[in-house]
Amino acid sequence: MHHVGVLGAGTMGTQISAHLANVGVKTLLLDLPSQESDRSSIARRAVEQLSSIQPPPLYSPDKLSLIQVGNFEDDLPRLSSCQWIIECVVEKLEIKHQLWEKVEPHRSPDTIVSTNSSGLPVAEIAQGRSEDFQKHWLGTHFFNPPRYMRLLELIPTARTLPQVVESIASVGDRLLGKGIVIAKDRPNFVANRMGSFAAVRALELMQELGLTIEEVDTLTGPVTGFPKTGTFRLADLVGIDIMLDVVDNLYQNLPEDPWRESFRFTSLFKQLVERGWKGLKTGQGFYKKEGKEILVLDPETFEYRRRKKPNLPSVERVRHEASTIKRIGTLLKSEDKAGAFLWPFFRDIFLYAAERVPEITDESYQIDRAMRWGFNWEFGPFELWQELGVEEISERIRQDKKVLPEWVEELQKRDSKCFYRVESDHQVFFDLGAREYQVLSEDPEKIQLTILKKQNKVIRTNAGASLFDLGDGVACLEFHSKMNVIGGDVVDLARWAVDEVEKDWVGLVIGNQGKNFSVGANLMLLLLEAQEGNREEIDQMVQAFQQMTLSFRYSARPVVAAPFQRVFGGGAEVCLGCDAVVASSETYMGLVEVGVGLVPAGGGVKEMLIRHFQEARSIPETDLFPALKKAFRTIGTAQVSRSGEDAKRLQLLRPSDIVEINSERLLSRAKQEVIRLAEAGYVRPEPEQNIPALGNSALAVLKVGMHLMQRAGYISEHDFLIGKKLAHILTGGDLNHPTMVSEQYLLDLEREAFLSLCGERKTLERIQHTLKTGKPLRN
Repeated sequence: MHHVGVLGAGTMGTQISAHLANVGVKTLLLDLPSQESDRSSIARRAVEQLSSIQPPPLYSPDKLSLIQVGNFEDDLPRLSSCQWIIECVVEKLEIKHQLWEKVEPHRSPDTIVSTNSSGLPVAEIAQGRSEDFQKHWLGTHFFNPPRYMRLLELIPTARTLPQVVESIASVGDRLLGKGIVIAKDRPNFVANRMGSFAAVRALELMQELGLTIEEVDTLTGPVTGFPKTGTFRLADLVGIDIMLDVVDNLYQNLPEDPWRESFRFTSLFKQLVERGWKGLKTGQGFYKKEGKEILVLDPETFEYRRRKKPNLPSVERVRHEASTIKRIGTLLKSEDKAGAFLWPFFRDIFLYAAERVPEITDESYQIDRAMRWGFNWEFGPFELWQELGVEEISERIRQDKKVLPEWVEELQKRDSKCFYRVESDHQVFFDLGAREYQVLSEDPEKIQLTILKKQNKVIRTNAGASLFDLGDGVACLEFHSKMNVIGGDVVDLARWAVDEVEKDWVGLVIGNQGKNFSVGANLMLLLLEAQEGNREEIDQMVQAFQQMTLSFRYSARPVVAAPFQRVFGGGAEVCLGCDAVVASSETYMGLVEVGVGLVPAGGGVKEMLIRHFQEARSIPETDLFPALKKAFRTIGTAQVSRSGEDAKRLQLLRPSDIVEINSERLLSRAKQEVIRLAEAGYVRPEPEQNIPALGNSALAVLKVGMHLMQRAGYISEHDFLIGKKLAHILTGGDLNHPTMVSEQYLLDLEREAFLSLCGERKTLERIQHTLKTGKPLRN
């Protein structure tokens, strides 16, 4: 797929175009003709605005050049070269009909055509089109924002060719990094159908039980495995008017749905829309920001008030429980208002999901995937039901005089009594149509560590990490501490893993499938030691960390990291120490230690200096100071990459490192890279002994720059101290003239600077603040 046409330069059309450009696809974006001299100015302005949108739709600004613009009157003939045409215009059937009538004469045979409609009947949109058009027609429902939301629902009609569905599924998976769910052509498909039901059920229960908006958002937030937006923040984010349209569409088009009356429970939504309070886009909805304070709506008076801390004792009791399943299990049994809300809420989600198979999709696992990928639920409804106990939950549902679907009752007569199970080397699910367990269609390139664990592929484990057998002689070191912080247990297992792999393995992958690769070292442990003045213990911790990263670099076997999402501080240093990296396209990597009053001490400064100098020294007689200054700026300002590709710009990744768009393929790609390096005759590298150190003259220049920034108020006195320590390392310490130094020399400088800063009161204040708030402190 190298040329795609997108019809409609609204939010979705423009951002779909941006994501196509992200992966190198030439895109033609068309919209209505303008009355201006530039008749394509509507589409052109939409593209120009992409650079200012947050979060950024583009991996890097240079991707804009792949998006061409035009209009519906002058540029339809340009669609003839497109292999796929996606329509993203307003959700009105007549307008879509009229547009496709104009477009079809310019469509080439075999070109795939689709609609991004979120709820209109897909088959009806294509009525009146030719036989060939109909065979190549389907729904392709992207979720907003397309770069970040993994779900892509494919909605074939009765006339869609199977190979067309397979083709777009492959493009979505391999090219665009999407999780594919096959949905039926029913109102709002899978994810929005389930998500809308959950929202209206939460609203219904809130009013029945007299709960506040804050309480419901707490109960439908991270404590129970949902995103931090909860129910009402999500409504504000999506747009209350849009949410109301979706729910009304369900009510109007589902006369046979036994839960239909729940979709009428939207009077609160309607009143807000009538007042023009539509959420974030109008400045107020369920929440309203005044200055720095966020107010919340009182649904009784329709006035905004200060937020109150939810009075939910059972939630406070489970908040520090690491397991989401254990938290939910406890809350469902609680006798306070948390339990009164959560039991009927989850019960009805379980029932509604079970009753929707096979109406909205033929396989139950498609619903689980849709909710994880489209709404960022930690567990899909069937996954959660199983984790809580299929029989236990089902019995409680029966006690409530609710009727379980016949297929769920039948499933419980089987020996395993579960929706999913692992058999030998594959996962199976209970197939409603076949009334038996079927192999879950699995891609061998999508390794799941949870499945490997059930297959007894764990070689060794402790509280912070595990070593897995990925097959073909490749092992995988997984971090699984809280937020994947790197503490003593991780370091110990990592050192053991390297020794083990060197015996008779092909190589090692460092990767996991948590929410983030790693947010860095264990700051809480560091703070406790620093407050106690245990300098020797901190010194030992730093040395152990350095030895770990060096063991990755100088192992006799290739070591490849597979980072994704947040890769901060020590997590970035782990990657910097590996032979190669296969990074997710959504990798936000940075050496951010200055934010907590420290400098990198696990080899990060040393490695960044080497990389910047290698690039500069590739050109004979090049002045090395600009390269040093660039490394100083990257570390000293705690720059974080905006994507995997952007990490290459910052030299946190090498030009040769691989960026993989589908996170589910990350471990497999890293495994393949280990095998490739081994088969190419991998030889352990020699430690660097000749790294240029520019000495005191370069240090003086950096200090002058910092002094000027401090005088101008851009940095604090403590920032200056941290910057001075960082500059001291980068320039080689107290050297009267430029010379060559070794890696170990620079590592010793890193450690000395780190230990010194651990003794500073303001550094400890920064660490405390970050641990408490998750945000840096400027002091």
